[in-house]
Amino acid sequence: MERSDIKLGAALGFLAGYVDTLGFVALFGLFTAHVTGNFVLIGRAMVQPAAEIIPKLLVFPVFILFVALARLLILHWERNGAKQLRNSMLLQLLLLLATIASAYAALPITHAEAPLALLTGMLCAGAMAVQNAYGKLLLGKAAATTVMTGNVTTLVIELVDSLRGDTEAIGRCKKLVWPVLAFGAGCISGALAFAVFGFAGLALPCALLAALVLAARD
Repeated sequence: MERSDIKLGAALGFLAGYVDTLGFVALFGLFTAHVTGNFVLIGRAMVQPAAEIIPKLLVFPVFILFVALARLLILHWERNGAKQLRNSMLLQLLLLLATIASAYAALPITHAEAPLALLTGMLCAGAMAVQNAYGKLLLGKAAATTVMTGNVTTLVIELVDSLRGDTEAIGRCKKLVWPVLAFGAGCISGALAFAVFGFAGLALPCALLAALVLAARD
């Protein structure tokens, strides 16, 4: 794996952990970067009813919609010879900027079901759905950047194999360890950023995405 691929995986892993945690803290426990956590929260609501369940229910069709949209756009850009990864990250950036605008229009956010609070969560989920989509479609050989369960499982397996004498296992570990560590750092940073800056903390992942857009070759 090229050094640039490792850096990209780490950057996107940090971004996903940051945005997911900031959104979870700010939007009453809504996971925006993946749907697994929302499944769990919906299941819990069956026995422990919570008013905040509506955003978790709405996020599924929104997530599906934006994954489908990203797929169609990537196919369109491929047919027209456009830079698919750059345009995908640019779309994600625009959605995150819209998230910030919606969040400030919604302030103060006092309950999860307020219309602008819902819009904020859905825009943020849309942004992260786009990352999930282009991660699968355009970065297929790299480690996942939005959900770490598979990465951690594979990383442990590769570490065990390396101890058993597999000389290639360490090389495979390199593509996994940095996104995992970066995701963890992003989670901590996102929580701290919201505590200090509120939704303005999303400016950091926006700046990171802007840098990735400018650096994108594909």
